[in-house]
Amino acid sequence: MKNRPGRRLAASAVGALLALGISWSAHAEDARVDDPVVPPPAAMLADGVPPIRQSLVADTRPYLEYRTASFAGWHPVDRSMLITTRFGNVSQLHRVATPGAARKQISFEEEPIFNGSWSPDGSMLLLEKDAGGNEVAQIYALDSGRLTLLTDGKSRNALGPWSDDGRLVAYGSNLRSGVYNDIYIMDPRDPKTARMLLSTESGGWAAIDFAPNGRDLLVFNYISVTDSQLHLVDVETGAIRQVTRDATPVAYGNLQFAPDGRLWVSSDKDSDVQRLGLLDIETGLFAPMIDGGRWDISSFDIARDGRTIAYIVNEAGFSRLYLYDIASGAKRQVTGLPAGEIGTNMKFAPWGTLGFTVYSNQAPGDAYSLDPATLAVTRWTESETGGLDPLVNVQPELVEIKSFDGEPVSGLLYRPDSARHPGKRPMIMSIHGGPEGQATAGFLGRSNYLVNELGIALFYPNVRGSTGFGKRFVSLDNGPFRREDSVKDVGALLDRLAKNPSLDARRFGVTGGSYGGYMCYASAIRYARRFNAATCVVAISNFVTFLENTEEYRRDLRRIEYGDERIPQLRTKLEEISPLTQVDRLKMPLLVVTGANDPRVPASEADQIIDAVRSRGGTAWHLLARNEGHGFRRKENADYLFWTTLAFWQQHLLGRDAGAAD
Repeated sequence: MKNRPGRRLAASAVGALLALGISWSAHAEDARVDDPVVPPPAAMLADGVPPIRQSLVADTRPYLEYRTASFAGWHPVDRSMLITTRFGNVSQLHRVATPGAARKQISFEEEPIFNGSWSPDGSMLLLEKDAGGNEVAQIYALDSGRLTLLTDGKSRNALGPWSDDGRLVAYGSNLRSGVYNDIYIMDPRDPKTARMLLSTESGGWAAIDFAPNGRDLLVFNYISVTDSQLHLVDVETGAIRQVTRDATPVAYGNLQFAPDGRLWVSSDKDSDVQRLGLLDIETGLFAPMIDGGRWDISSFDIARDGRTIAYIVNEAGFSRLYLYDIASGAKRQVTGLPAGEIGTNMKFAPWGTLGFTVYSNQAPGDAYSLDPATLAVTRWTESETGGLDPLVNVQPELVEIKSFDGEPVSGLLYRPDSARHPGKRPMIMSIHGGPEGQATAGFLGRSNYLVNELGIALFYPNVRGSTGFGKRFVSLDNGPFRREDSVKDVGALLDRLAKNPSLDARRFGVTGGSYGGYMCYASAIRYARRFNAATCVVAISNFVTFLENTEEYRRDLRRIEYGDERIPQLRTKLEEISPLTQVDRLKMPLLVVTGANDPRVPASEADQIIDAVRSRGGTAWHLLARNEGHGFRRKENADYLFWTTLAFWQQHLLGRDAGAAD
């Protein structure tokens, strides 16, 4: 099957508009004068979706008007902080001069901008931008609100590091082959200087860091979540030298040269979890210096003076920040931060201040700084929450169980306030993607409406295959013959949650995105009597067609995780476990969500399962955005998706009878 993004969009624009109009105006006779219907955004196809009422929009509005701010970097001269935040429809770059100062917007694009990179002298700001979520990113220079294109406008590019002297920037590009990332360098002041440094034949290569000598560039070859290799490339001659030659697969996470030229890395070498230590670039030997006990060190940064390392320990989805004194080995924990998740993009300023982001359900994503000498924490931004008090939002509870085979699995449970919502509450299980992702204790955003206003509990499981729990755990679902073990984990968690006296096991729903979308379909099939409805987003419906149609550069990487569909035995098993093959057992109502430009899980994955469900008389609502890719990044689309999701849960999870009892 060829990749046909959103074939439900008619062959012509006229056909698409007709389909869009029919999707909601056919229900116009149901609209009341005092509660009009809200049409979908212009680029949204709402197929089989009932009318969305203005009253629902008005009721949810405060929960949709929150804002977050993410730390992106420091200006090395004026000491302002670079952040990303959204004032309009999509996120853009802003500068904040001092803590609490106004956010001054500096990029003004139709497409979202999620990060930027100042040159070491602060004279140049580079960023990436794609089109409509297609992930074919270009590299630009931003100056006075205008973008200057530095790449060819057609290939897929990934911005890498600056050299310490600011003369060069490294990046990945598929310009040569149209598939794999080769490594390039250029002087961004003159894009014509761009030249290929390293040609590759696989999809996981990236430029990581320049050595202080300005000559050696560290590059990274990601083979799988548990296997990566490091190389050094001479930027003058192009000579490449492999640094690591591990006899068994080893994962290297964050990597950074210290000012003295030593290479610090996080690695699970000789360990089940990621430890932080020194990697000898001559011998490839790893010497661990810092460990997080049973937990991964998920990120780190080295101060410019080479004296201090800031690092994050990921404890079952909750982040802990520490400082490490390189000379003495002393460790200090940073306190006074909201309980939640610390973003991995943290960075020391040249003058020694550490910048980072904290995401918490009671303090939505905001940018912070830390004084390493005093451990004083300063909040630079205070994001709006639509006028709502964020302290009303509940914090998650860690639920830990033994699964069907004795394997420990866990998840985060958000329970509504029992005083406001007494009695047993309905629950939605939301399964993360990846599959090498992790549910963390961040900000729920719009979903706080479900908990606070509708009294619906939310549960975010970390089934086997999730990161954050060691390399053994992340490998337990690899290949088609072990894939359904993660689905069985859902059953074990359902057993525990059904016994929770605050939850109503008669009213459970399931949702998930990407690989979590596969889990959504698979759980709806296997646990048809335990879930009432399912919302599956950018979801894999057939592993074989997914592998055949996902973008070529990432296909081999996904084959390592899921299995190679070209091998007959594996293909047969992949077909067997695919939701599309078992669609006769998929009886519950579905809401299927996808982006027409998705390069990862093509829109055809949604088309084929919707056809199969509807042809058997089943219910399948469908939202497709023509200007989105792997997830909805535009506020207007995310808002309409939320309203549709609410209408879906109210009809198929709460129900009039159930709702009357609340």
